Amino acid sequence: MPPDAIQSLAVSAAPQSLTAYQKRLYVLLSVATFFEGYDFMALAQLLPNLRGELGLGREQGGWLVSVINLGTMLAYFLVRLADHWGRKKLLGITIIGYTVSSLVSGLAPGVVSFALAQLLARMFLIAEWAVAIVYAAEEFPAARRGMVIGVIQASASLGAIVCSAVVPLLLRTTLGWRSVYLLGALPLLLVALLRRNLRETARFAAWSSDTIERQPLVQQSFLAILRTPYRSRVLLMAVIWGLSYCGIGNVITFWKELALSARGLSDSQAGLLISMAAVLGMPLTYFVGKLLDRVGRRRGAALILLGATLGVLGSASLAHRALLLASLVLCVITVTGQQVVLNAFTAELFPTELRSSAFAWSNNLLGRIGMVVSPALVGIIAERAGYVVALQGIAVFPLLTLLLVLIALPETRGKELEETAQLVQTGLSASEGIK
Repeated sequence: MPPDAIQSLAVSAAPQSLTAYQKRLYVLLSVATFFEGYDFMALAQLLPNLRGELGLGREQGGWLVSVINLGTMLAYFLVRLADHWGRKKLLGITIIGYTVSSLVSGLAPGVVSFALAQLLARMFLIAEWAVAIVYAAEEFPAARRGMVIGVIQASASLGAIVCSAVVPLLLRTTLGWRSVYLLGALPLLLVALLRRNLRETARFAAWSSDTIERQPLVQQSFLAILRTPYRSRVLLMAVIWGLSYCGIGNVITFWKELALSARGLSDSQAGLLISMAAVLGMPLTYFVGKLLDRVGRRRGAALILLGATLGVLGSASLAHRALLLASLVLCVITVTGQQVVLNAFTAELFPTELRSSAFAWSNNLLGRIGMVVSPALVGIIAERAGYVVALQGIAVFPLLTLLLVLIALPETRGKELEETAQLVQTGLSASEGIK
């Protein structure tokens, strides 16, 4: 389809008020993303219990997290299929896949089976999350795109809150930690039913209807995107994603271990602090997207990533309960906030026919290397120097992420996807794109 025709479609399909279908889609995507936060927080809350029951040391606990996070890289092979099979079909596959994997996690007899089940769960979850962000970018007005992506991502924080609230209760049941994963799979059955009214995105449907334009791309290998003018942008986003995944997410994952070993807190006290931080921080995460639509992606990134640096240092270094809680609240807000920023950039800087593949390459296959490698490194350092030192060092990664964003990425606020995708094709530099 000619670029002018696609742009006309985008403008005509972008009313400032959301349609009834867009509102239903909003809810569906938010519910689906809810479980990304639930599963992430489940591992963070249960890691000490899992290590105790499975007989794992600190270093082995770090390796367990790394193996599970490998699933976020394997999600690449699913996400890129959204540019071939369509967004709707792949979203359905990922929802069913996670439901089954979560059930198997709760029934796993040992550490190997648990790690493999959770690896698959992460693979399906992250693929589901990526497709949800692509849906949001393609189906909602440019003026509200940041808000929509922000709320969908913030739903993961709500999932984390629910998980942190129910884990202490579920640990007291006869099933113990297994009940967390068994419960986590049930609501997704409802999502699977709700998706029956889901439509393919208008942009993808318009592009895929042009068989002359689409067929050559469908037949290309998975390396095809690296032979396009978008290669450097894909690799740049991969480095930015990788640095971000080495950062604040590890604080959330390992902070309870730090609290038990270095702060003298009990399991229930540490769990309560995390729950309080999630409850206090979650409402603010819903405003991150609005912030990006108001001040822009780059300025928003500066506020969020500087806040992440303070949150990391505070949560790893402070002992005073009030200051510690404030630091954890910052962590909760910014771990979601940095994803909202990078989701927006990744979705906005690539054309429809490459959007899912670009997301798969930059986030899943390459960027998630940081998410896979860094927990193992945290475990190794913690085994030798303790969790305080291991987590304090993480503070450098939000700063490096911010540096690359400000140096290399253009401002995309309020622009149609067809316009922002042209930034690469026309060779605009970051400074030119900010005008």
